[in-house]
Amino acid sequence: MKLHKILKRKGYLIVKMKRLKTNHFMVKVKINGKKGNFILDTGASSSCVDVTDALKFGLTTNSSKTLATGAGATNMETEESTQNSISLGKWKYKNFHLVLFDLSHVKSALLQHGEPDIDGIIGADILQKGKAIIDYNKNRLFLKKLVYKF
Repeated sequence: MKLHKILKRKGYLIVKMKRLKTNHFMVKVKINGKKGNFILDTGASSSCVDVTDALKFGLTTNSSKTLATGAGATNMETEESTQNSISLGKWKYKNFHLVLFDLSHVKSALLQHGEPDIDGIIGADILQKGKAIIDYNKNRLFLKKLVYKF
């Protein structure tokens, strides 16, 4: 039996990914109903949005004492935004917390390789919440459907 059929029976949803020339995966994401391009980063602890895209996604931000480190940059000031909705394909998560900081160094590196502009990064917080399984050969991300109790 094929992997996607087994996972579908277990309640997983398929998210298509695009492999970039840099070997990163890009996924289409909606935050608060607004579309964006995000890089999938299994090494990032938190999902984040470029601080310049806060208005684009309708994010209400608060200052944060956390300093961000990654992709060659250290001690970057951050902001945070809570109570957001995020969806990757048909997978949805409500009341989502995002970190915002300057991603210009990441954007610049991708643009130098002729890759499209990105709005943010999907990190381990989403991957853990969705019990993620990555199919590197077929460029697919599987996330387990969340069930909300009202």
